[in-house]
Amino acid sequence: MDMETISTFAKKLWCVKKQLIIFLTPLIFLPLLFGLPEKEGKCLYVVLLMAVFWCTEALPLAVTAMLPVCLFPTMGILQSKIVCPQYFLDTNFLFLSGLVMASAIEEWGLHRRIALKVLKIVGVKPACNTATTAMMLPIANAILESLFGDLATLKENCKLKDETEGLPQIKLHALSSEKQMLSIDGPDGMEWSNRRTTEEIRTESEYQMKVWKGFMICIPYAASIGGTATLTGTAPNLILIGQLKSYFPECDLINFGSWFAFSFPLMVLFLILSWLWISFLYGGLNTRLCVRKQDERAQAERKAQAVIEDDYRKLGPINFAEGAIGFFFILFAVLLFTRDPKFVTGWSKFFNKGYVSDATTGVIIVSILFIFPSQKPSLSWWFDSRASNTSYVPLLSWRKAQECVPWNIILLLGGGFAMAKGCEESGLAAWLGSYLQPIAQVPPAVAVMFITAFVACFTEFASNTATIIIFLPVIAELAMFVNVNPLYFMIPATIGCSFAFMLPVSTPPNSIAFASGHLLVKDMVKTGFVMNILGILSVSLAINTWGRAMFSLETYPDWARQENMSSTVPHVQFPSVSPFNLTGL
Repeated sequence: MDMETISTFAKKLWCVKKQLIIFLTPLIFLPLLFGLPEKEGKCLYVVLLMAVFWCTEALPLAVTAMLPVCLFPTMGILQSKIVCPQYFLDTNFLFLSGLVMASAIEEWGLHRRIALKVLKIVGVKPACNTATTAMMLPIANAILESLFGDLATLKENCKLKDETEGLPQIKLHALSSEKQMLSIDGPDGMEWSNRRTTEEIRTESEYQMKVWKGFMICIPYAASIGGTATLTGTAPNLILIGQLKSYFPECDLINFGSWFAFSFPLMVLFLILSWLWISFLYGGLNTRLCVRKQDERAQAERKAQAVIEDDYRKLGPINFAEGAIGFFFILFAVLLFTRDPKFVTGWSKFFNKGYVSDATTGVIIVSILFIFPSQKPSLSWWFDSRASNTSYVPLLSWRKAQECVPWNIILLLGGGFAMAKGCEESGLAAWLGSYLQPIAQVPPAVAVMFITAFVACFTEFASNTATIIIFLPVIAELAMFVNVNPLYFMIPATIGCSFAFMLPVSTPPNSIAFASGHLLVKDMVKTGFVMNILGILSVSLAINTWGRAMFSLETYPDWARQENMSSTVPHVQFPSVSPFNLTGL
């Protein structure tokens, strides 16, 4: 068989790779059904099957998420009437409410106004923009081109060699007609360019390319870090809530307000550390760009600032619809934070205990968006015969919601809850937990760091949703085994699932940034490795300081005792070991 035939055959296989994964994966994992305890082996088979399909996208993510509906009942793992409700828990409705609110904000352009306002405040220096670039990528690109010029020209200047030294009038900026007015070219710019050597231009261009990379790499990192601050910010946070309600029905410590109170300071701390690291690594803290001087950079910065101010001015004054959306967004947040904040009495006390959840709040607010008018109501309209008789337009239409809301994510979230339910009731979580006994021999603070590091590394190669679904029940079992408050292990693991910084395939934001063509894998690995360390240390600090006080982590809670747990969850009897002592921290 010649090389051409082999090459052709390999290309054919690549064309049908997804189909091969779909048919071969079930066969590869088949021994699990015979080599493990019956129910645990069946559940692990389904979990691994879904994990492979999710990671490879051999099937659409939403289709893979629906596999428990057919596999759990047919394999005798879970009844259909138990599986199906997992796809529309109140946690799913809270997530849906957040997505609908986001679509309304996008419909009326409020997000752009907010982003431009933030950029006006923080300015356009590289060291300032790192934490805000993710808000408006097109604006960020315009700023970069205003500061440094065309990216293609910048790359060419980076390749200049010493033997070309002496070539006259090599320009740093070569912008399109739209950007030409922002460049520093002109009599002064030309004169300055003529005075520079090729080596200076090459060195400066390399430095500017580093700053450009810093801007691009901070986009997915900011998205991942920012998502940890709220329950609806990322899927693992919602899965934690869903599994707590399933595993520990009496636990009511985690809600939108209490989670924000814990994770927002953590997010700010991690953002600051990340900003310092990325700025240091990619030159953003260099005084050449952070201190205003009377040179070409100061001119470019002023003109880039002018672009932002001009774009903001073009938006005009806030109209009625934007103001209404902003009001309901703030009301949405305030009601979520104050429902049951724990440190003070919330408004939920006016209702039957346990009846009102965050999902109730979300659905009420977003339902109003479909009713509230987008134009300012006027009594005179009813009596003015000359006024136009236009149709009533609400703030949000169902058609717009259908177009903007990613319904596949709702199914993905439900599939995660269904998988977790199967892990609980089959005993798989307890069975896997029995193999983690060595962790019980280390100090609790070290155990937290180990768990967070393990989950953060695992999620570099797998979906963060699949990761937390698989490991959270196991971690809960481990905590009960060593008599530690389950939240002490479960919260760091959940947040650690969002710390996927090292590879392009780790998260969709990473993939998008990498697809821009400005980043190399080594750039992400070099930056992300330190980011992971900073994240692990930040989470450990948070859970061992204000987290302990907020959630009473130094004591073993009553809601975690077996008599108060879900009656459907099986438990494995582990050998006796000395429990952790959190009071010694």
